[in-house]
Amino acid sequence: MLRRFVLLGALLTALAAAQVAAAAELPPRIHARAALLVDGRTGETLYERNADRRLPMASLTKLMTALLTIEDAKRNDVVRVAGPAPSVGESTINLSAGERLPVRDLLAAALIQSANDAAYALATYVGGSVPRFVRMMNDRARELGLEHTHYVVPDGLDTPGHYSSARDVYTLAREDMKHALFRRIVQRTGGTIAGGRTLFTWNDLLKTYPGTIGIKTGHTDLAGWSEIAAAERHGVEMYAVILGGPTRARRNRDLSRLLDWGFGRYGRVRVVSPTKVYATAAVPFSELRVPLAAAGKARETVALGHPLVERVVSAATLDLPVERGERVGEIVVYDGNRVVARRSLVSTLSVSEPTFATRARWYAGHALDEAGDMLASLSPF
Repeated sequence: MLRRFVLLGALLTALAAAQVAAAAELPPRIHARAALLVDGRTGETLYERNADRRLPMASLTKLMTALLTIEDAKRNDVVRVAGPAPSVGESTINLSAGERLPVRDLLAAALIQSANDAAYALATYVGGSVPRFVRMMNDRARELGLEHTHYVVPDGLDTPGHYSSARDVYTLAREDMKHALFRRIVQRTGGTIAGGRTLFTWNDLLKTYPGTIGIKTGHTDLAGWSEIAAAERHGVEMYAVILGGPTRARRNRDLSRLLDWGFGRYGRVRVVSPTKVYATAAVPFSELRVPLAAAGKARETVALGHPLVERVVSAATLDLPVERGERVGEIVVYDGNRVVARRSLVSTLSVSEPTFATRARWYAGHALDEAGDMLASLSPF
């Protein structure tokens, strides 16, 4: 059996100077009523401003309309347009009463082009009526813990009592993004749906900000220019929310700068090195201590302001014989509770089993040492 022990220690990365610089850099100035930036991988809030303030959210409402549709309907279900959908104004795809479209096309219209009539058509189909669907929206909001959200309509046009918050918008979006169909739709910049309709996106960042993977814009007179954007870079997924921006261009600039600032707080770091000795292990019948190293390197993207911790579990004494490269332990690197990297710890030497003569000399030497220690303890001086 291998006797094992654990070592814990903070890692000083090669980017220590960059850590200081990243920590010192202030976030950009945001021109909006509320804003939020979250690391989608860990859920850590990197920046917030009025994140729990209740505000009109315009077509970000359709995040809930889409979620209920995906949860309660099938993508290939055919919807017969009924209810108030044909009479809804603002952004539409000009639906006609009695027209038939598949759920997936109405979802695409509601999410890509923010079509209000598509949102009403889905609400009527899924809920049976718009009032019943709105009740479903508020019930689902409570289930998700959206404490600063209340729905009155399924599309988001300005209506008294219809509001959300930047943090609630983020929480809802993360729930949406668990669904592959939703993720595919919100990455699209356009497309063609039933009736020969061509869609176009209102999400400018899909075309201008590298790595953008969605997700939804919104605008009304009361809500201003709003959006939740998601982007990926080097394994990091970042979510930025703007509510109540003054203009479309300003909203886009603020989102881009906020995302840049967020990604700038991460860097590629070598967190495990194959040339570093992480521990040593004793060898039976010898004074030799065998250096133990990682089986391979690991480079990961980590938050530059976070101290990493390495956990080394290794053999205190090796069972012989042992071959060079033989696994004798493990290295695990943590960022908080998250595992950043994991590698095997291996022996850097081959050591054969000791001969009878080696064992005899070892025991004889230790016997002499013990006798000497005993005589020393009996000496009055």
